[in-house]
Amino acid sequence: MNRRYFLITCAALAPLPFIASRSYANKTSTSVIMTINKSDAEWKKLLTPLQYDILRQEGTERAGSSPLNHEKRSGQYTCAGCDLPLFDSEMKFDSGTGWPSFYTSIPKALETKLDFKLIFPRKEYHCARCGGHQGHIFSDGPQPTGERWCNNGAALKFIPT
Repeated sequence: MNRRYFLITCAALAPLPFIASRSYANKTSTSVIMTINKSDAEWKKLLTPLQYDILRQEGTERAGSSPLNHEKRSGQYTCAGCDLPLFDSEMKFDSGTGWPSFYTSIPKALETKLDFKLIFPRKEYHCARCGGHQGHIFSDGPQPTGERWCNNGAALKFIPT
């Protein structure tokens, strides 16, 4: 690849992140979720360093490092930043990827946007209440949706029933 081709390609792709807009992942619910706004200093006091990196800086934990990856009990998975319920245990499946994975989410709990950090677009999702980064959606999941909501375990809390 020569420098001119590289620069032309970068110039063509540069506007894409600005074209992508945030939208609700599930539009079936009519309820409105009140948002939480905190300063970086407040989030740093509230979260562990790993949780802060993932939820506020859009980081990713190491595959296989979350105990929630092996959680089998009934319950709900909530946002580690604000406790908003995001997934029910019935939505979880073993994807073999090393991260907790779900085939859908609780309606209106998550917002999506396009992520271009790896050049090609991926669908990223965030908590609708606090904006905390949770993970990415892929199209290789099980039925009935065919989706895999690949979540960072450190971005979740598990509440057993």
